[in-house]
Amino acid sequence: MNYDQISVGDTASFEKTISESDVYLFAGITGDHNPAHTNQRYAEGTKFGTRIVHGMLTGSLFSTVFGTKLPGEGAIYLSQSLSFTAPVVLGDTVKATVTVVEKMEKGRIRFECVATKADGTVVVTGEAILLAARAA
Repeated sequence: MNYDQISVGDTASFEKTISESDVYLFAGITGDHNPAHTNQRYAEGTKFGTRIVHGMLTGSLFSTVFGTKLPGEGAIYLSQSLSFTAPVVLGDTVKATVTVVEKMEKGRIRFECVATKADGTVVVTGEAILLAARAA
């Protein structure tokens, strides 16, 4: 969608069940091999009692929405804030939802970002600003 086709209140989502391979692939790509994510024995001694998913892996689901649905192809990420409000564990299904809250000057759009688990628990909140494609 280009800037002119987008309205305040527009929303889009992406849902994914986070697997063990997702966590290991993310660790490999980023180099973040924190044992809270990759070592079950270590993680059992943490306050979570099990391995948790990288917060940034969960947060990256917003990028999927932005690049494929809203605004979609041609959109450019300018900024993102994230607050991690609850842990995600292996096997959790997470739904990342973005909502247009403001159309700004120069083709920029401000979005509210909320990620929830299947049981409704909010796991990530934030705000993003993207540059939407312009009409040809």
